[in-house]
Amino acid sequence: MKKQKTPQLDAKGYRKFGIRDKLAYAAGDFGCNMSFSLKGTVQTFWLVFMMMETGLFSLLLLLVQAWDAINDPLIGSLIDSDKRKYKLGKYKTYILIGALGLLIGGAAVFLPFPNAGTVLKAVLFILGYVIWDAAYTMANVPYGTMLNIVTEDAGERAQLSVFRSIGGAVGGMIPGIILPMLIWQKVTYDGTTAFLDKIEIPEGAESAFAPENFHSNPLTGEAYEIGDKVLSPLTGSQLEILLGEKVFFAALIMGVLGFIAFMFMIKTITIRGNEYAMLNQEGGEKVNLFKSMGAFMKNRPAVGCTIAAMGMFLGMQSASTANTIMFATHFGQASLSGLVQMVGFLPMFLFMPLATKLVKKFGKKEVASIGSIAGLIGGAILCVFPICPKNIQLIVYMIGLVFFGLGMGFYNCVSWAMMGDAIDYSEWKTGKREESVVYAIHSFFRKLAQGIGPAAVIAIMGTSLIGYESALGTIGQSVETAGRLCWLVGGLYMFSAICQFVGVALIYNVDKKTLSKMTEELSARHNAE
Repeated sequence: MKKQKTPQLDAKGYRKFGIRDKLAYAAGDFGCNMSFSLKGTVQTFWLVFMMMETGLFSLLLLLVQAWDAINDPLIGSLIDSDKRKYKLGKYKTYILIGALGLLIGGAAVFLPFPNAGTVLKAVLFILGYVIWDAAYTMANVPYGTMLNIVTEDAGERAQLSVFRSIGGAVGGMIPGIILPMLIWQKVTYDGTTAFLDKIEIPEGAESAFAPENFHSNPLTGEAYEIGDKVLSPLTGSQLEILLGEKVFFAALIMGVLGFIAFMFMIKTITIRGNEYAMLNQEGGEKVNLFKSMGAFMKNRPAVGCTIAAMGMFLGMQSASTANTIMFATHFGQASLSGLVQMVGFLPMFLFMPLATKLVKKFGKKEVASIGSIAGLIGGAILCVFPICPKNIQLIVYMIGLVFFGLGMGFYNCVSWAMMGDAIDYSEWKTGKREESVVYAIHSFFRKLAQGIGPAAVIAIMGTSLIGYESALGTIGQSVETAGRLCWLVGGLYMFSAICQFVGVALIYNVDKKTLSKMTEELSARHNAE
């Protein structure tokens, strides 16, 4: 009989840190992003399929995200204060509860009732979103905090951060590419105009959308042949219909895949630190959120990380809905929008194999700062693509995405390790360690940006600056509105790149030399205890 290989143990008796931990941690963010990547689809679903008015929807988004932002530090405080002993351990238990909640909540926000009244739609949205978001927070806060107790080694934490980025990117890419292809149906000519029964004819455009106008190409005047693209008489782009009923089932499947990934992580990863030890709560003292917030604002690296992250959500993530609608109205390619967006992720995948070596040689702050400059170049290109000739706009747009993705790739690969260093920085300066609270306050501002950004963008879309009208869906928007959406998307990307540069290059102050000193002094303190 073959002898079973005995695992190598470290000085504390734990299995030595290795590829199992890195793959498990990657699986955790894969599970998170199988749900998180639906954020942009939520906005598109409620605007285009449910046809919720832009002003009301932006208000509801602010409402649910305000609760979500408050929810994060509360849950972080709850986890830090929880001294009960769980069979799986504290963090893994909370992650399991959150993962179970995501199975239900991720689909609940996509209940397809487009003919419901305005009040019922608002209630459905709020209830579905609150359940989903609470479950996501319950899983994500302890997952993010775990990085610091899986290993105390700064280099190994950087490796976990890289693998988290890989898991998150793959978890975002799968639904990002496949979902638009499933939920958007391109209209092609089959000899009939039956497709008009599936769409809401824009008010005031009944004559343009009369059945007799869909037998010939509005641009050339030539008769359609079977299989030809059916073009909008307003914009000349191919008509696409959002199949809202399919979104619910897609979200349910993604929830199952995410749950499987969470279970793999829970069963595989080893926690080597003490998840019950809290240096700031000796004698049972409770966490004071106001004091913690004040300490956080004095934590310069944590503020830098947070500004960069908020910029990412206020810019890039907020652009997702405007981007999808831009592709539907301007390019007539909403079903391929996810595939085009993934071009921006390619540089990150190319960078990932080099990340650990570059970080070891130059430092996390230094690598992220260089990347932020590439992001600025990409943002500038994305700002000028609308003035290019229509036939090359998509190419210029994709070139801008490559540069922007390079900048975000550099940052994303080290962002969580940088945040881990910011938590250490707080202990180094104050002598107190508040892992979950610091991470949760960081998450609070991220979530605040996630709410303010999309709400503001949707509100702007509904003003005369853009001219988007919810009642017209994507097929009834004017050429002018489609063009203005291009400028809006480009500006949002540029804003995101600027925030990243300011956060990591100008504010974050834990460079390679400072990190070495901080790690050495903290290690000496811990060994003396």
